[in-house]
Amino acid sequence: MVFSSLLFLFFFLPFALLVYYASPRNGKNVVLLAVSLFFYAWGEPIYILLMIFSAFVDYFHGLLIHKYRETKPIKAKMALISSLVINIGILAFFKYADFLVENINLLIGTEIEPLQLPLPIGISFYTFQTMSYSIDVYRGRVLPQRNPIALALYVSLFPQLIAGPIVRYQSIADELSNREWDTSQFADGVRIFIIGLGKKVLLANNIGLLWNTIQSRGFDEVTILAAWLGIIAFAFQIYFDFSGYSDMAVGLGKMFGFHFPRNFYYPYLSKSATEFWRRWHITLGSWFRDYVYIPLGGSKRGKINMYRNLLIVWGLTGLWHGASWNFAFWGLYFGIIIMIEKAGWLKVLTKMNPIFQHMYLIFVILISWVLFIFEDYQEGLTYLKIMFGFANHRLFDSQFLYDLYTNSVLLIILFIASTPVAVNLSAKRIKKIDAYVLPIFYLMILLLSTAYLVDESFNPFLYFRF
Repeated sequence: MVFSSLLFLFFFLPFALLVYYASPRNGKNVVLLAVSLFFYAWGEPIYILLMIFSAFVDYFHGLLIHKYRETKPIKAKMALISSLVINIGILAFFKYADFLVENINLLIGTEIEPLQLPLPIGISFYTFQTMSYSIDVYRGRVLPQRNPIALALYVSLFPQLIAGPIVRYQSIADELSNREWDTSQFADGVRIFIIGLGKKVLLANNIGLLWNTIQSRGFDEVTILAAWLGIIAFAFQIYFDFSGYSDMAVGLGKMFGFHFPRNFYYPYLSKSATEFWRRWHITLGSWFRDYVYIPLGGSKRGKINMYRNLLIVWGLTGLWHGASWNFAFWGLYFGIIIMIEKAGWLKVLTKMNPIFQHMYLIFVILISWVLFIFEDYQEGLTYLKIMFGFANHRLFDSQFLYDLYTNSVLLIILFIASTPVAVNLSAKRIKKIDAYVLPIFYLMILLLSTAYLVDESFNPFLYFRF
């Protein structure tokens, strides 16, 4: 079940809100936990046991770590290692076992049968959350949660369960036990959710159709400009798809009394790859920074170590997205770009015209999305050859002109929506107009999104597989 579905919008969510707010204060966590488990079980009836197991592993390890942290630090460290081994082991088994088997077969000529187990939904997200909990207890940043229901709720909370943002325990620890109902917060949650729904359904889905159309034609029929148009369409699709889903998660969190961190901040306005990753999937980047990059030494032990740490972090970031070499190459691509920027290119960039800086970033990002979208890296290389004119393809044809013309208005809307222009204009709005115009605007987004979901079957969610 995804947020951008009629089943969720008109059945699950109203029911969840009704039973949650009708329940007594001391029973809200139990009700929300039951609702979250039902939500997950709808798509993963078996793997729900795996998620519950992960939650209780870290619940008991958190208590052990705290018990021995001051008096017997060796035991506390062993408990932390045990927690990390179990969590990483589960993630590695379900996400990377077949990838490992396939590469072993390729390297040494064996014929080991892949397990072909379906990937548990959201395992990358909730595993990182449970690991951050144990690590933060070990570091003394949070006290262990002594209520197993509360910790299980933290892990399984349905608004952010399957696609983030990656919520750290310390950011909602108080809210797990003490949440206040606030009409203005609830209304703000509804507003954010509707915006996210519109981004996902009206923008991402529609531009995704253009990318699918160009991609499905086959490499022989794609012209140079059509290849660029296609990857621009995908760049918009993945941004509005994922940021829209993140907005919906933040909005849902507010409806139930939680404050989740922002996950996107106009990333395509960045002027460097370094800045881009401070604006894109913010919670993932900060997780790797705090739990991998800094513990490895960060940039404090010389440039050689810094470059090594960057490559490790970005290699892991790529593999986090999927068990395929294209994701590893995609992550290392960013690692190398950021290494170059830190080696001196960033200082050169800052002295250039901002327009050139933006053009540089967009060029870097578009190349990265080619590496990202084609799991067969050879297909990705072929697509890049077409883009740069090395495949003897025509510059453009009538089909490209048709695609550009029919999607020109949508592309303009997407460009504006990926900037804070609309937000800045609304900040200057007249209060009298605000009270009438904005509610109508949000209602129109909801109605149009609903109409789209009724009439159209194209409703993919790109980050659902991670």
